[in-house]
Amino acid sequence: MSYSRELIEIYDLLYDRYGPQYWWPGETRDEIIIGAILTQNTNWNNVEKAIENLKHKNLLTLTALRNTEIKEIAQCIRPSGYYNQKAIRLQEIAKFFHRNSLQSFNAFSTAKMRMELLALKGIGQETADSILLYAFEKPVFVIDTYTKRIFHRLGFFTEGISYDEAQKFFMQNLENNTKLFNEFHALFVRNAKEYCQKNPHCAKCVLLKKCKFENKNHDLNKKQ
Repeated sequence: MSYSRELIEIYDLLYDRYGPQYWWPGETRDEIIIGAILTQNTNWNNVEKAIENLKHKNLLTLTALRNTEIKEIAQCIRPSGYYNQKAIRLQEIAKFFHRNSLQSFNAFSTAKMRMELLALKGIGQETADSILLYAFEKPVFVIDTYTKRIFHRLGFFTEGISYDEAQKFFMQNLENNTKLFNEFHALFVRNAKEYCQKNPHCAKCVLLKKCKFENKNHDLNKKQ
């Protein structure tokens, strides 16, 4: 069964409400890759603080990170949380891209690129796919907690759906288009932060009429 039309309707509703999101923040591939590591288990406001610290120390490149002491990196990225682990991950991915230049890596197939990234310690599916989509502009749909939450409440996903199942749903029912995947994911994040939170604010959500969330009516009654 194809859900293509329903997905595009949802996309159009979100896009008409919020407009383009201009994701992912970062001026260079290096910055986007670094940001994808830093954003693990934290919000973007904390990542921005860590990035500013790295920028102030002239460490916002993979080459600089590769040649810097782990302790110094960790100190810079403290605002992002789990800073010791993330410092190690940043240096590991910097070393990886020293062995495989960004250009040579980009010449691999998308499947090969993904496999190589997932082989790195601390790089999970969401981080790998964020790097592929945003840094290398590969048509890979990124799945995160926000996406799963929204599509569970819309009735498309069962609770506890796997990353692979969720990703397959989008990639089988949407045009294989990097810009579409980029914008759709960003719009999910925007809507989840503003309305479809853990404790949602349903009344003004643009997806309200499509929502099957069991607590929706209770939330609407509170608004009246």
